[in-house]
Amino acid sequence: MRSDVVSQNEEWQQKIQQLADVSINEFHMRDIANIEHPCAFDTLEEYDLLIFRKLVTPDDEIKNGESHESVFGLATTPISFIFTPKVLISVREQGNKSIENYIQRLENILCKTLEEQNKTRKLPNSPVDLCLRLLNSMVDGYLDIRSPLTRRVEHWQQQLLQGNRRFKQWHQLFHENMAFQQVENLCEEQIETLQEFRDEIVENYHHVIGEKTHSSQDLLLVRLNDLMSHVERIQKHTLRLRSAIQSAIDLHFSAIANQTNENMRILAIITAVFAPLTLLTGIYGMNFEFIPRLKSPVGFWIMLGVMLLSTILLLYYFYRQHLVGRGEKSVIDLLAQQHRQDRMNLFWFLEYEPIKQTLKEVEKITRLK
Repeated sequence: MRSDVVSQNEEWQQKIQQLADVSINEFHMRDIANIEHPCAFDTLEEYDLLIFRKLVTPDDEIKNGESHESVFGLATTPISFIFTPKVLISVREQGNKSIENYIQRLENILCKTLEEQNKTRKLPNSPVDLCLRLLNSMVDGYLDIRSPLTRRVEHWQQQLLQGNRRFKQWHQLFHENMAFQQVENLCEEQIETLQEFRDEIVENYHHVIGEKTHSSQDLLLVRLNDLMSHVERIQKHTLRLRSAIQSAIDLHFSAIANQTNENMRILAIITAVFAPLTLLTGIYGMNFEFIPRLKSPVGFWIMLGVMLLSTILLLYYFYRQHLVGRGEKSVIDLLAQQHRQDRMNLFWFLEYEPIKQTLKEVEKITRLK
C-alpha cells in the first residue's frame, strides 16, 4: 500500500530487498511516493518502473484522492508497478477495487486443483503479463463512466437550449468542461506511457521477460495494443462529448443573437412608425402666430387622420417587405419578391425570333428521329 511506502519507507525497501532481491532507486522511491506524479515509464538494468494514473470510479473506496477532486469532479490516483523477470511489485491506494477484484480472482483460481489452474488463459505466465492484465482490468472500468458522462452532457444541452429562462450556470459548466479536459489529458498521458512500454518490449524483450521465461512476444503485444485501443476509445468518446457541449454553447449564443436581432427589429419598426408622428406633432407644436389649420375646428381631427393614415401605410409597407408578421418562408418569399421587382430574365435571348425558329426546327427533327 502507498501508506506503507510513505510512513515506513526504509523498512519497506528492506522488505522488498529480502523478498524480491530488488534495490529500488532513490529517485524512483520519490516518484512512487508522489501522489501527483503523472504517468511515466522508466527502465533500469535491475527492474522496470511503470506509473499509471487511474480514474477513481464510483466502485472504488479510495479515501486519499487528489486535492482537485472537488473542483473538477473527477479524481485520479497513481499506481506504480515495479517488475523484473520474476517479480511484480505494485504500489497503490487502499480501496482500489479493480486490482482487489483481480487479486481475488487469482486467489480463487489458486484454490482449485492443478488441472483447473493450468487451463489456457487462466493464469498469467510472467510478471509483465500480470501487469498488463491488471492494467486491462483498470481501463475496462473506464468504460462504465461513459454513460454518466453522456447523461451529464445531455443535461447541459437541455439547460443551454431551453427557451423559457436565462442560463446562469456558467461556473458549473466550466468545471464540467475542465473535467472532460482532464480525462482527455489523462488518456493522452496513458497512451504515451504505454507506447514507451511497448517499445521496451519490442526492443529489449528478453530484458523485460527474462531468458528462461517462455512467453510469446506477440501475445504481450496484442494485450498491450488492446489496452491502448481501449484508452483511445475513451479519449475519442470524451472528445465527442466536449464537442457536443461546445456545439450546444454555440447554439445557445446563436439563439441569443437571433433573439437580440428580433428585439432590435421590433424596436426599429416602432421607431419608424412613430417618427412621422413625432415630426407632425413637432411641427404643430412650434410657437408661430400663423400655422395652417391651427385654429380650425376640424384641424385636430385632420391631424389625427393624417397620423393614422401614415401609421397604416408604414405598417402595410413593412408587411409587404416581410418585416412584420413574416413566417417560416419569409426568406424564400423575400427572394421571390426581389426577383419579381427586378424582372430579370436570364434567358431573354431565347425570345429573339431567329433563335425561336431554330429551336422549333430542332424540336421537329428530334421528334422525327
